[in-house]
Amino acid sequence: MTKQERAMNTRHALIRSAAQAFDQFGYTRAKLAGISAGAGVSSGALHFHFDTKAAMAAAVESEAARTLHALTRHAHRKSPSPLQALIDSSHVIAQQLRWDVVVRAGFHLNCRTAHHSETNLRQEWLECVRHTLERSATHGQTPPQAVREELTAAVVGATAGFEALARHDRTWLSRHTLTGLWHTLLPQLATPKALAQLQPAGTESVIHATGPTADRPAAAHALRG
Repeated sequence: MTKQERAMNTRHALIRSAAQAFDQFGYTRAKLAGISAGAGVSSGALHFHFDTKAAMAAAVESEAARTLHALTRHAHRKSPSPLQALIDSSHVIAQQLRWDVVVRAGFHLNCRTAHHSETNLRQEWLECVRHTLERSATHGQTPPQAVREELTAAVVGATAGFEALARHDRTWLSRHTLTGLWHTLLPQLATPKALAQLQPAGTESVIHATGPTADRPAAAHALRG
C-alpha cells in the first residue's frame, strides 16, 4: 500500500468515525479525542487531515452529499418515467439514511448545524421534486389541472416529516412506510393511465443496486459512472 493510499484510508476512517460521533452525540458534544480513537489513529493524524471539528463536519456533509447526488442520478437514469424516478429516489435516499451513518450524519448536520455550508440538501430535494413534477407534466403523467407547487409542497413536506420522525424511530423511513405514502399521494400526482404503470414500492432493480451489501464509497463511485 502506498503512502497516498494509507492517507486516503485514514481520511475515510476519520470521516466515518466522525459521522458515528455526530450521529450518536450531536455536533456540539462530539469530541475529537473520541473521533480519533474510533478511527484507530492518533490525534496528530486527525489534525493532519482536519484542522477543526467544523472541518470534519464539512467533510462528512460533503461525503453525504456526493453519495446522495450519485444515488438520485442513478434513479433518474434507470427509472422508466419521471414519476417513477421520484418514487425510486425517495426510496433510495430513505434507505441510505437508515443504513449509512455518513449519509445520515451528514444530512442532519447540513439541516441542523449552525455552521456555514455551501450545500442545502433539503433545498436540493425540493428542487428535485419540483423539476421532476415539471418533467412528468411534459410527459403527460400529471393531470393538466394539477397545481404543481401544491403537489411539490405535499411531497417535500411529507418526506421531510418522515425524515424528522425517523431520528427517533427509523421505521418511518422503511420501504413499507414510504410505499404507503406513495399509495396516498400518487392518485393526486398521476393520471389514471400513468398511475396504473407506477410502482409505489419502487423499482426493484434501482433499489437493489443501492443496497447495503456494497461498500458505500465504492458503491457511490460506481453509481457516478
